[in-house]
Amino acid sequence: MTSMERQLPRTEPEVTDPDPRPRPRAVLAMAKKTAEQVLDAGVRARLAALTDIDPHLVLDDLTTPTAHRALADAELLITGWGCPPIDAAALDAAPRLRAVVHTAGTVRHHITPACWERGLAVSSAAAANAVPVAEYTLAMILLANKRILETARVYRTERRRIDWNERHPDAGNYRKTVGILSASIIGRRVINLLRPHDLTVLLHDPYVTPSEARTLGAHPVPLPDLFEQSDVVSVHTPLLPETRGMVGRDLLARLRTGGTLINTARGAVVDQAALTDEVVSGRLHAILDVTEPEVLPADSPLFDCPNVLVTPHIAGSKGGELRRLADLALAEVESYALGRPFAHPVRPEHLARLA
Repeated sequence: MTSMERQLPRTEPEVTDPDPRPRPRAVLAMAKKTAEQVLDAGVRARLAALTDIDPHLVLDDLTTPTAHRALADAELLITGWGCPPIDAAALDAAPRLRAVVHTAGTVRHHITPACWERGLAVSSAAAANAVPVAEYTLAMILLANKRILETARVYRTERRRIDWNERHPDAGNYRKTVGILSASIIGRRVINLLRPHDLTVLLHDPYVTPSEARTLGAHPVPLPDLFEQSDVVSVHTPLLPETRGMVGRDLLARLRTGGTLINTARGAVVDQAALTDEVVSGRLHAILDVTEPEVLPADSPLFDCPNVLVTPHIAGSKGGELRRLADLALAEVESYALGRPFAHPVRPEHLARLA
């Protein structure tokens, strides 16, 4: 071979071993609006590269002839907010279905007992959705202890120089105590975000051992002590039959005067009538991203309470944060396509403790 021949590029393609694993047949199942918001063109293109999918077909009803045709050979369902329940009838229409990747948090609304009986592998983007909720919570804890919200409100009303140290001698975050109710995915992330701050962090979670709590960065305490010793209590408990209304009058009465309750979990975990009485009296403050009902009546006193901030369930993924959900789901779809286990599995034995 001459030197000129050695410099010429090879024109024949390199021979590589073909991937013996066929792309799994996948179907999207969620509200069409969800698909528009969470799955942009780049995400759908990536799904099409990883799976055999029609990226423009979105099922929001699993009972139609169109749905049955799509489900007939589906191996993987990619679900999101607005996905109908995957019940026995839906599974009958999907005899090859083996796995579900959920592009949001809780799977309680669509994964039915029939799915576990089938032995489906289920994954959720709850870990991705926990990020903005924890960030919201951290911000609200720091603002609550600093008395920023009420100070801004008073300043806007009075519009004059005020001795804020005299008005709020206890304001600030230095050596304050924050109570975390439940070491959920979000609760654990909040504890981690609180590490750099000069705060004492308490934790109550009956499923967490004292040594595990200390490893997380919190001091384990009984539930009454969590409220008695905290300046701010942040609720991260899933809504289960045994947790409905668990933050009731007795616990709220234990929270020190001027203390703040933050709820980003589920509105029904807190006895809202009891909380309303406490904040209307002016004794407690509250920051509520969730309420019971989800949208408060227009005449609710919580809207006009100067010591209450109500936000419309926005702590979770919004706007550009939705891409984080899609990216986690894409990684799980890729794992499934390659025959690897999910990194974020949901297991039936953990359902009693999950949101």
